[in-house]
Parts: sequence; structure tokens; C-alpha cells
Amino acid sequence: MGLTVEINVSADHQVFVRKTYMNHAFISGNKLNKLKYNIIEAKNQKKTTLLTFGGAFSNHIAAVAAVGKEYGFDTVGVIRGEELASKVNENSTLSFAKQQGMQFHFVSREAFRSKTSDLFIEELKDAFGDFYLIPEGGTNALAVKGCEEIIEKGDEVYDYICCPVGTGGTISGIINASFPHQKILGFPALKGDFLQEEITKFTNGTNWELITDYHFGGYAKIKANLITFINVFTKEYNIPLDPVYTGKMLFGIQDLIAKGFFPKHSKILVIHTGGLQGIEGMNAVLKKKNLPLIV
Repeated sequence: MGLTVEINVSADHQVFVRKTYMNHAFISGNKLNKLKYNIIEAKNQKKTTLLTFGGAFSNHIAAVAAVGKEYGFDTVGVIRGEELASKVNENSTLSFAKQQGMQFHFVSREAFRSKTSDLFIEELKDAFGDFYLIPEGGTNALAVKGCEEIIEKGDEVYDYICCPVGTGGTISGIINASFPHQKILGFPALKGDFLQEEITKFTNGTNWELITDYHFGGYAKIKANLITFINVFTKEYNIPLDPVYTGKMLFGIQDLIAKGFFPKHSKILVIHTGGLQGIEGMNAVLKKKNLPLIV
């Protein structure tokens, strides 16, 4: 890829960032890996419509919409929150997806919780016809297969590989492709222990651990010190961070380095999974709260 760069965050450790957000203009970061084999499978099944699920600022929704435009699929996004139906043009993620040709189906938060039920799926088929279903966040066995390709020839030189965790697909692929001597560290953006179980559905690997101290209150939650960290990091290394995933992970990594978590002279690979399209939406929220913006 040629997208891996060293950053000077510690005199006692070598830290490298793999900038997967540069792998595509719109279907960027881990989304390209997650969707690669799903696109192939949808074409093999002769499906013409992709249907998936997400929230107001979902990276996955934006990526699936872009996939539809690039690869010739119709796309349907089942969106959590009926109130968003009248706010599409005010929402950077949804307006982008709309421009890519995505059709929306807005449902209540209660209904959204039933998104995997057979009854709900049948109702969607009645409304939108035959479609290829991609789960929320994109994680399935084909997504994990794609994420195994994030690990490249020569990556055995690293002692640790770090990545953010949303639905668990990316870290599962990385674990599967990792080398036995390596430790894979996942930094969840959400609160809760359910991810442990989700990850074990897709990997038999045991060389991994979830670091659960850096979610900043949960998914899409943010605090002023995280904003400051993101802005300083971006300015210093010319690597933008998103506030939901990569910003929290890098904050955590630097804090762990300072606390002596990593043995001296460790070689650490950080997987930047993208998500940068979400910055604009987060800044709109921060502006309403009179908090500093991400620059």
C-alpha cells in the first residue's frame, strides 16, 4: 500500500500508522475491506439492490451508498430515527448518501432494535423487493475475510497491532491474519462487554485483548480533552483523526505508552480505519454545545 508511516510519539517505542483512509476517495479505510467480498457475492447472486442499516452519521451508510454508485447497485439505507426524515439535507452523511443515489427507510429506534428479526426482514422485502442484505456496520464472514487483507507481507515485524472496534469485524480479520507472536489490541468505541462474544464468532485466535478504558462515555460521545488531543495530533503529524474511532484509539495508545503498558522498544502498528466523513457531523453537534471544533 505504501500508506504506513512512522510517528514520533515515544523515544522508547516505534509507532507506525497505516493510513487506510487513503485507499479510496469515498469507500475508504476498513469499509473497502469489509465490502469487497460482499460486492462480489452480491454480483454472484445477481442481486441489483444492497440494503443495510445505520444511524445518522454512519460511516457504513456513506460507504454502501458510494459502493452502489460505483458498482451499479441500487441502495437502501434503513435509518435509525424517524425524526431524521425531515433533516436529510441538514445531515452531512445522509445528504452525501442521497447524492450517491441511496433510498432511505426511516424507522423508530424501537423498530430498529428488531432489525435482525425474520419478520422485520420480510417486511423490508415486501417494501423493496429482493435485495442483498449487509448488516449494520458491515460485519459478516465476508467482511472479516476482506479485513484479513489489512495485514500485509512484512507485518510480522510488529509486536503489537492496534485498531478501533465498532462491530468487531475489522479486528477479527486482523486477528486471523496476525502472527502468533503478536498481540492485537482493540479499542472499542462503545460501552459494554458484548463485543468479546461477537469477535469470537469470527476468530479462534487468542492473541488479542480489548482495551475498554477509552470510549469517553460511549459511541459518538466526546469530551473537550479528546477534541484537543485530536487537533494537536492532526497538526503535528498531518494525520486527521475522527472523534468516534481513531481519535479515541490514538488517545488510548499514547496514554498507555505514558503508563508503561508497552515494553520498551516495542514496535507498534496502528490501523487507522478512516471514518473521517463523520467529522463534519460531529462538528455540527459540537457547535450546538458551544464546544471547540475538530479542525
